[in-house]
Amino acid sequence: MEALTKQMFEKSKAISEYKMAIVSKDPIPTDKIAITSFGKIEGFSHEFSVEVISSTEIYINLLKKIFNFDAVKKLLQRKDFTMIFDGLSGVSGIYAKALFLKEFGLKPEALVGCDPKPDFGGGHPDPNLTYAKELVELMGLNPDKVPASIPEFGAACDGDADRNMVLGKKFFVTPSDSLAVIAANYKVIPYFSAGLKGLARSMPTSGALDKVVAKLGLEYKEVPTGWKFFGNLMDAGKLSICGEESFGTGSDHIREKDGLWAILAWLSILADYNKDTGRFSV
Repeated sequence: MEALTKQMFEKSKAISEYKMAIVSKDPIPTDKIAITSFGKIEGFSHEFSVEVISSTEIYINLLKKIFNFDAVKKLLQRKDFTMIFDGLSGVSGIYAKALFLKEFGLKPEALVGCDPKPDFGGGHPDPNLTYAKELVELMGLNPDKVPASIPEFGAACDGDADRNMVLGKKFFVTPSDSLAVIAANYKVIPYFSAGLKGLARSMPTSGALDKVVAKLGLEYKEVPTGWKFFGNLMDAGKLSICGEESFGTGSDHIREKDGLWAILAWLSILADYNKDTGRFSV
């Protein structure tokens, strides 16, 4: 990953010009999955077309190959389980609606801040206790504003959906502990059915993961801050799950941290833990 970005940087220094294709006075309709062709454009030797794809559909299909959607849906449909997801007015709201409403059948009120806005609704799109104030209050962590009814599970993603925060009823899960819990329960995620290649954390991340590694007897790495160092390990086939102290968690399904992946990992763990219980517990 690091070698690739260096190559891209070197290529960028060789660019001497670029061309812009003025294809139409009217904007290309981005709300329809289609290919819009414009024929030959002045300055180009080939026909020019723009294809609109559904990145949401592609992503959801990837998640279906990673997690047991039936198990998660069964958890989310339980009468004794409620959850709240806060998109913080960022892009994750689009994916959260497709995932939690369409795939899992939750009601719209389970989602807040899921309409993306250019200015993030005037807020700061960081999924932490300081900026995700609405979610923090809904989960009962503000002693001055404890709601009468508190969901069992709460989660949030940042503006570009790569970081995450996980909350329980009146309880905050630190990013370091979240990473350790996911790693310790990796067997409930079908994607890891063949076992883990290795685990890693950034240097400032707490040693909670170290205890998991010691118990599981897996290969383990501590890396400098920066996701590219995790990417290097993934490219070398030595890493399956990783995370950092700044609310980033991910696996080798992509070369980047993934907020919704981490949230589904937690829901998978809770689903497995409660699969044979008559009353939800954590």
